[in-house]
Amino acid sequence: MPAASKVIADRNVQNVILGDIFFKTWYPSFYPEELVGRDTERLYVCRWCFKYSKELMPFSAHVLFTQNLSLFAKLFLDNKSVFFDVAAFNYYLLVHTPTPSDTPICSHHQIVGFFSKEKMSWDNNNLACILVFPPWQRKGLGKILMGVSYELSKREGRLGGPEKPLSELGRKGYLGFWEARVARTILEMKPKTTTGVSDIAQSCWMLSEDVLITLKEMRILGPKKRADGSAVVSKGRVREWIRTNGVDLAPPISEGGFLEEWAPEEMEDVET
Repeated sequence: MPAASKVIADRNVQNVILGDIFFKTWYPSFYPEELVGRDTERLYVCRWCFKYSKELMPFSAHVLFTQNLSLFAKLFLDNKSVFFDVAAFNYYLLVHTPTPSDTPICSHHQIVGFFSKEKMSWDNNNLACILVFPPWQRKGLGKILMGVSYELSKREGRLGGPEKPLSELGRKGYLGFWEARVARTILEMKPKTTTGVSDIAQSCWMLSEDVLITLKEMRILGPKKRADGSAVVSKGRVREWIRTNGVDLAPPISEGGFLEEWAPEEMEDVET
């Protein structure tokens, strides 16, 4: 959640009720004024299709799903603007499946987050928009969505990364994800292996620029450089960084959890 000073004062929707869960919004969204108004105290949103209404009413038709989802997400995102032209994107949903021991807030199937991805990105973006809804944040769910986006890049055979520029919260979240991913890769390398940023990028399916940013943030580059100007990263420095920061290197997702029939089809070459 953004700092209290950064919560926008002129929000057009103050609170939402998603299904039966009530929580405060962070930013204004582009809901039609004639339907929502300029200053709505609470907005009722269907937990299945994100259809919205100022009045408590049964939602008999679940339509315009991705458009409604994008409008809802804007209440918690500061720098995204795609709401109506959603045909160029695929949407990947994170759905909670209840267990007998769950609390009432989690007693039913519930969409708790999502990410969108351009169907064709010339910049190799593997993610356009990502959000875990506020009641389910700080549970590591964002890393699951990021992990899925990179697994899709791997299956497409493309190095990828999120659409930039990243928000302040987005950058913080991605750095945590990238750091663990890069650390795992370095520790899995053979002893005394000479490698470059591009090699790490290939192993992580990350963009080289994101690997370089991550290495600098981790501060694990040795103080001395080789004659050719290359920096040295020792596994000892990586292990010390892990201990100091209490980082869990367990991958957020398992490749075995993907159903092959859901894997993206290989994209055909486009002549220009």
